[in-house]
Amino acid sequence: MTNDTETPKTAPAEDDGLLPFDEHIEEVSENGEKVRRRGVYLLPNLFTTAALFAGFYAIVAAMHGSFESAAIAIFVAMILDGLDGRVARLTNTSSAFGEQYDSLSDMVSFGLAPALVIFSWSLHDLGKLGWAAAFIYAACAALRLARFNTQIGIVDKKHFVGLASPAAAAIIASIVWMWHSSSPGEWAAIPAALITALVGLLMVSNFRYSSFKSIDFRGRVPFVVMLLIVFVFAILMIDQAAVLLVMSVVYGLSAPAVWLWRHRGALIGRFRSGKSDQ
Repeated sequence: MTNDTETPKTAPAEDDGLLPFDEHIEEVSENGEKVRRRGVYLLPNLFTTAALFAGFYAIVAAMHGSFESAAIAIFVAMILDGLDGRVARLTNTSSAFGEQYDSLSDMVSFGLAPALVIFSWSLHDLGKLGWAAAFIYAACAALRLARFNTQIGIVDKKHFVGLASPAAAAIIASIVWMWHSSSPGEWAAIPAALITALVGLLMVSNFRYSSFKSIDFRGRVPFVVMLLIVFVFAILMIDQAAVLLVMSVVYGLSAPAVWLWRHRGALIGRFRSGKSDQ
């Protein structure tokens, strides 16, 4: 006697592998068509992984009181983060996986690491206020990265809307690097907390920062430009922390300064009208 209701056969899983976690499949565009590819690109993700490790190392180093090493590790993460995207574009190995992995790596290296490094160095002296300042920075970094991911392809690539997380991390890391050997008390913790919170707010602001992506490194430049670059490298040899602190702070304040200059007339008018009403 046959059974009319046969159990349908289960097709073998297309993505089954030798290990339960060794496969990744994503759709990519090739010659205008969507095709499915297994695995991930190795070279750009190696740079992203190295940047992630540098951020993780910065956190561990700060926990053990090695603040100079922690600050340097954040700058190393910045260099590696700048390389992974360029390597992906040069080798035509860009992918959706790489974009998401890079964003998560940035959250660790430029969101959590700077907040925890400056908290371990100084903000812990303020108790809950220090916690709050560090959390504001970390939360703003997460919000900034989420906003950036949703605006890819919409915003002009020549500008960043809000201070980019690596630039924000550079300000925090250079402050710690500059004064890592000192033993800050509350006199230093209070301005450090204000700066940390302010830098976090700059990340989620609408100030437009130059991304420097329009610079043509293959083009010709005046000779004096190369001379200036030589001087910058010479100064870096003398005091890296001070130079990086000045450069990062100048860049961080550049967009608010430009905004104030462009709106100076309206601001002066409002100030005068408010003064006349009193």
